[in-house]
Amino acid sequence: MEVLWFLKQRTNFIRRYYETAAEPFREIICKIEAEEAPFEPPYSEAEEPAFMEEWADATRSLEILGAMCVSMLSEALKLYFRTWERELRLECQRAFPKEFKDGFVNGYKAGFGDILRTDWSECPANFDVIEQIVLARNDAQHHDEISELGLRHNQKVYRKYHLPFFLNDNEKKMIELGEYKDFKWLRLSLVVSQESLFEAIRQVEMLAEWMEEPLFGVKYGRR
Repeated sequence: MEVLWFLKQRTNFIRRYYETAAEPFREIICKIEAEEAPFEPPYSEAEEPAFMEEWADATRSLEILGAMCVSMLSEALKLYFRTWERELRLECQRAFPKEFKDGFVNGYKAGFGDILRTDWSECPANFDVIEQIVLARNDAQHHDEISELGLRHNQKVYRKYHLPFFLNDNEKKMIELGEYKDFKWLRLSLVVSQESLFEAIRQVEMLAEWMEEPLFGVKYGRR
């Protein structure tokens, strides 16, 4: 089975889906900020800018769209691993139950490590990013508060990754400047931008391409 080909069918769909679905929300945001029709602000002495609710809804919609896409990417990666597990007649979870407790990425690394005869040190993919794809999917799917539409990271993510990959620019700057240490009680936002989503997709594809080399002796161009 052309497992890599099918994986890339899914990753290419995720890219196209995000670009198409994001366009109307971006258009709303741009028109509000440019004060273009139908978002021409009426005269008002209120301090709050006009159309703040519409702007917030469009922004939140982009964030939820990103989370949906990263969830699809996590499932695509799991399907890739499971398909090879079936094709190679392996039982990774039974053989490495302890490793799977730390997530399926860690479990399949152990499961495939033996057959690929590698410790993964030569793999060019960034496993910190790949592991956070799964963590982002989990946090996006499991909300704590019905009163909040915004998505947030579990506190464990910050403890493991000092600068989480899926994060908004303001919080990223706070961490880089050392200011977040005074607000550790505040859970970090989970924001999957187009840039971070597409980079995460690239890392998944890079991992899969690299795995194909020891399996089939096929080399792919590094990107």
